[in-house]
This record gives sequence, structure tokens and C-alpha cells, in this order.
Amino acid sequence: MRHFTGGILLALIVTACKTPAPIVQQAPPKPVILTLGNKSFTTDDFFQSFTKNQLSSDSTQRTDVKEYFDLYTNLKLKVLAAEAEGRDTTEAFREEMTTYRKQLAQSYLTDKVLVESMAAEAYQRMQEEVNVSHILIPVSEDALPADTTKAYETVLALRKQALSGTDFAQLAREHSKDATTAQNGGSLGYISAFGIVYPLETAAYTTSIGGISQPVRSRFGYHLVKVNGRRPSRGRVRVAHILVRISPSADESGQKSAQERIDAAYARLKAGDSFELVCKEVSDDATSKTNGGTLPIFEPGRWVPAFEDAAFALAKSGDYSKPVKTNYGWHIIRLIERKGLESYTTMAPSLRQRVTTDSRADIVRQATIQRLRTQYPVQEMTPVLDLALAKADSSLLRGQWRYTEPLDPTIQNKVILTIANQPYTVNQFFAYVRQRQQPQRNPAMSANASAGEITAIGSPMVAMRRLFNRFVGDQLMTVEEQNLDKKSPEFRALLNEIRDGVLLSQVMEQNVWERSMVDSTGQRQYFEQNKAKYTYSERAVATILVASTDSLLRQATTALSGKPPYQLRRSAAALPFDKSQTILTPRQRESLFDIVVIMGNNPNYVVEVTGSHDPTERDSVSAGRIRSVVGYLQKNGVSLRRIMEKDYQGARPGAVRDAQRNVTFQYFSTAREDVVKTINSKNATTSVPSPITATTGIYAEGESPYLNAIEQWKVGATFIRPGNKPVAVIIDRIEPARPKTFAEARGTVINEYQAILEKQWLAQLRQKYPVKVNDDEIRKLAK
Repeated sequence: MRHFTGGILLALIVTACKTPAPIVQQAPPKPVILTLGNKSFTTDDFFQSFTKNQLSSDSTQRTDVKEYFDLYTNLKLKVLAAEAEGRDTTEAFREEMTTYRKQLAQSYLTDKVLVESMAAEAYQRMQEEVNVSHILIPVSEDALPADTTKAYETVLALRKQALSGTDFAQLAREHSKDATTAQNGGSLGYISAFGIVYPLETAAYTTSIGGISQPVRSRFGYHLVKVNGRRPSRGRVRVAHILVRISPSADESGQKSAQERIDAAYARLKAGDSFELVCKEVSDDATSKTNGGTLPIFEPGRWVPAFEDAAFALAKSGDYSKPVKTNYGWHIIRLIERKGLESYTTMAPSLRQRVTTDSRADIVRQATIQRLRTQYPVQEMTPVLDLALAKADSSLLRGQWRYTEPLDPTIQNKVILTIANQPYTVNQFFAYVRQRQQPQRNPAMSANASAGEITAIGSPMVAMRRLFNRFVGDQLMTVEEQNLDKKSPEFRALLNEIRDGVLLSQVMEQNVWERSMVDSTGQRQYFEQNKAKYTYSERAVATILVASTDSLLRQATTALSGKPPYQLRRSAAALPFDKSQTILTPRQRESLFDIVVIMGNNPNYVVEVTGSHDPTERDSVSAGRIRSVVGYLQKNGVSLRRIMEKDYQGARPGAVRDAQRNVTFQYFSTAREDVVKTINSKNATTSVPSPITATTGIYAEGESPYLNAIEQWKVGATFIRPGNKPVAVIIDRIEPARPKTFAEARGTVINEYQAILEKQWLAQLRQKYPVKVNDDEIRKLAK
């Protein structure tokens, strides 16, 4: 009634006016292509989804409008069902969407033009490498102006000395507080883009050879940068390494032990062991040892100079260095590939990503914040802000600042800031500080300094002001993120698509996927009704060997002749015993643990333990040694089923007297793939890392091109040359055609049963939400 009265009053006012009001042209309603119950979907909504998703799973086939419209209708029906169940109102759903929203918003909050400009600048700089030295006079980001000025004047004075002829390296040794480079005369070696913090990088690329930059400010303090030389880019290299780590606190014994380990690894490589094998068994780099020690491709400036010099000195793929020592430990480095710089188009995506994650990210962030300040009015409440900043003390510089609530009445819940008329209180700011504060590290300290060595530096009030500025920036970002739906139709559409996807996943899980998995009765009933279509045709149980050369194929097939376990070209170091000794010493147990590790990493391995004794020992001694070794292995998790014993019960043929007392080890495997791995470890090259491959499986006709090439399957090895490549197909047995059991067909049954459940569910949804289609709109889009 209230709306009706207001409408009459408005009509009377308009009628009373002598001059007619201008007629406002309203946009015509958007055509509707689909109605589900009471909910309508416009042609624009559908067409936007269609154009984005029109490529089917087969990217060579385009989905036509009608086909996609059916998919779209089913999707929207399922989303309506999810909404009816209240899934879009749960706390879990809201939290998940908040996470997706923040992730999606990042690309819309970034200044893309600036990122592109900095990526292009980095690419240009990567064409050249610059040899630089520097001097650091540390001063905190949170220092008082007087302390900042003092550091600046110190750097200016050093620059004046250097320009007057004093050796820059000597000045660095005497005055630089960079613990990692001062004793090297400040040398950073050759750097490229992204190799050092952005302000220093810019100074390096804008200073002439022999020149010394003006003072450069970074978060560490003030620097002087001297350019010693330039050279064209050496490109990028991908290397693998074996690392023997040295603890910073290692004594002389620890240092010696590390060197002995790396020397032993180097000796194994020289003796012919594969780099991957030695890396897996020796390297302390847990992140790379499982993939042969391979590191991401890099350009100069990414690693310490000693490592980079050794890596770039390697001439050809497959070459490896002598042991190289860095502050991380000892390395052996192998060259995998060397690449020149790729085109900017190719490298641009990774360059953009690096721009937004290295020290350039602060510049990109500040540019975004400055842009947002022009769009959203920001007002700082100075009196309240001053009172809040005054609450900072030295604990803030240690990352330990705390406050108690309620706050002092002068600031409790007082507004400290408004953004677009949205108020933010001191309490909100203090909560932000408590979460974001970090201990301020003395820039002169090494990166390995302990927490106890951290020195609180700078001014607490300056630190609090810096955190407030960051608080303002973060709130501006949040406000912009909240408004992206209104400002960006593209963002809104993507977010809706994610929303529908999350709801779809949840509702399908409950109504189709989970039901099909737990309804064993329905599965069995469907299987019995369709039993005839679940059959196996004739199949071969076979191993396919594909080799790079005929000799390697012959070597593999010879090694695989006979029954498993197959002997491998791999053994462990012999375990020596003293005369008449049968009880293991601690050192022997330590050596045996290597076998435990290898057996644990290779579940198909079997180890043969062989014992003997010299002519002066009793016959029972060799059995006692075998018993001790087997007992140790079993106690440490190696099953007796994986251990074979061999006792010569006397002298070992061909062995000298001392060696007669050794217990030796030979590895076997029940898996043909392991035999091939050991062959590859002796024959792999960088260009051909796997000169022979083995694949074991059960194959029906048409499932393998190699078995298709054999006219008549037969048990045993058959040699073929498809594409002039030597191949052996070893058929263990041929299984005749037969019906599948329920267990064998269950995966297919569940998939088909899911389709039936989904079809039944959609039929119910179409009754609940009657489907009305605007065929005229579909015809327009189909033209």
C-alpha cells in the first residue's frame, strides 16, 4: 500500500508541473533463451559461456550451439538443485569461494602495463651479463632520518675515496657489512636480470665499466656498485648436481668426512656408475635427488659464483665437474643442456611471473596502490594515528609486540582511517600489526644467523608507520576486490563460473558419484542385467622392450632369459670379516644399512648373500657370517622372502685368502623393468637418457602397435623392427577370451551406473524446474 500511495503522489507532482519532464529511455530487456522454473537465463549469459567453452575435449571438434545448449541446461538444473539444498549458504562454501575470489582477483589488481614494461626491461638486460662489486652500509627500513642520513653520508665518503683512487676492493674489505662478500672485495661476480635486488641490478646496468654508482638504497641499506666488466649473455643452463652438505658448525672432522663422501662419489662416476644412481644414493639435496639431481634452468646471478662458474664451464651435455665447494657444501655438477635466450614471446609468461614475485613486486604493488588512491578517497585521522603509533616500543622490532584489550580509552575503537567512507579502527590496525610484524634482522648479518643473533634496529615508531602504510594498501586492495564484480563484467562472469563449478561438484558428489560408489546392490544388479557386454577378448601377458641399438636389445633379452628373479648388473660393496669373526661390528652394521635402504627403495629387489671362509677357518664360520648378515637385514625390515643365501662352505673360487673371508652381495629383481634400469644406468647419455625401455602389461588385440605387428602370437620372444627401431616382445602367456568377473568389470559398471543415476536425477529436476526454451534465440545463434 505504501508503494501505491507513493506512486500516486509522484504522478500528482509530475502532473502539476507546467513543463513535461524528459522521458528517460530505458534499455530494452535482454532476450531470454532459457527458463528453468522461475529462473531465467539471457541469451547473453548463454552465448558468453558458449564462446568460452565451445571447444570440446577433442580440440579439433567444435561443439555446436544445440549440443552445448543441452549441456548448459543440465548444468543450470544441477546448480538450481544445489541452491535449493542450501549449499551456497554454508560456511565451507563461502570460505572456498573467498579463497577462489582472492586468487582470481590478483590478476585484476595488478598493473599489467607496468608488469609488461618491467618484463621487457628484464629481457633486454638478460642479453648482457655484468660483473659487479658492491659495498653495503646497513641501515634499517625503519631507521630514524638521522640514522639514514648518516649511512648515506658514509657511502658518499667511500665513493669519494674510490673516485680519488683508493682500491674499491680494499674499501669493501674494510667497510662493507655484507658478510658474504666483504672478504672477497665485495665481488658479486657476473649477474643478469633477477640475479640481485632490483635497485642494485638497475645500478649495475646503468653504470659504465669501471664506474661507481651513486648511493643506491635497498631494504638492506645503502650500497655503492662498481661495474668491473660486461659480456654477452652466456644463455642459460640446466644442470644436475650431487650435494654433500657441510653444516656451518662442522669441525675439522666433519669437513673431512664431507670431502671423503664427495671424493667417493666422484670415484664412482669415474668408474662408470650412472650419475642418477650415485645422486640417489649420496646427495643431501632432498628436493632434487629423486629426479637425478636436476635443477631448474638458470642464468648467471641465480646461484653462488663458484657453482655458476663450474656449471657454465662444462662444454657439452653429459660432462660433469670435479668436486666444487660452495658455502652449501661440496657439489659435483653435470651439464644437461645449454640454451640461448628464447624469444620474448616465449619467455614473457615466466618473466611476468618473476616480476611479480621478486623485489620488483614492491614497485608493482605501490603503483597499484597509488592508482587506487585516486579512485577511493583515503583519509587518515591524524590525532588518533599519532596516539596509535606512539604505542610502538622496541618489542615491535623483535617481532614480539603485544597489546591488551580493551585499549586505552583515547584509542579504543577509534576510527584511524576511512577509505571511501568505510571506517577502520585502531583495534583493526593493531590486530593487523600483531599478525604482520617480523623481527628486523641486521643487514650486516649472514642469512644463516640464528634467532638469538637478530639485532633489533631502527625506530619502533617508524616501523609502526611502515606497517600502517601497508595496512592502508591492503585495505585499498580489499575494497577494490570487493568492487570488481561491478567494475569488471569479465571478472563477474569468471567468478560465477567458478561458483557454479563448486556447487556442481558438491551436488554431483552427493546425488551421483557417491551413490554409485556405495550402492553395491545397484552395481551388482546392473552388472547381472548387462553381463554379456563385459568380456575379455584374447590377451597376451607380455613385456615390450624398445632399444636404441640391436646390441642393447640383445643384452636385455639375454639378461631376461630364464625365470625371475633376474640377476642385475648391480652389487653392494663386499663386507670384510677378520679371521674367525662372525659377529657384526658397529661399522659393519653401518655398511649393511645401505643395503636396507636400497631394498626399501626397490620393492622388487632380491639380494643374494654369499659367504665363504679361508682354509684356516672352520666350515661353520661362513654360515655364521651369513646368519649374522641375514639377521641384521631381517631385523631392519627386509623380508626373508627377499633374501637368498649362498654358502661356499669353503674357499671362494678365484679369491685371494683375505677376500675368502668377505660376505658379498648381488642384487636380483622379480621385475624386468629393474633389469632395464641397470642396463640404462651404464649406457645412458644426456641425449638418450633411457636407451632401452620396458613395459609390462596385459594386451588385447589392437591395444599395442607392437603386438599388432606380430602376425601370430606365441609364448617367448619375438623380434620386430617397426620404424627401423629394434623391439622385442616377450610373451609370457596367452589368455583366451572369457567373461569378466564382477570385480574385473566394476570400474566400467560404476561409470555406466553413474550415467544412469545422473539421467534419472536430471529427469526429476526437469519435473521440478520446468524447462522452457526460446527456440528463436537458439536459431539466431546457430546461424
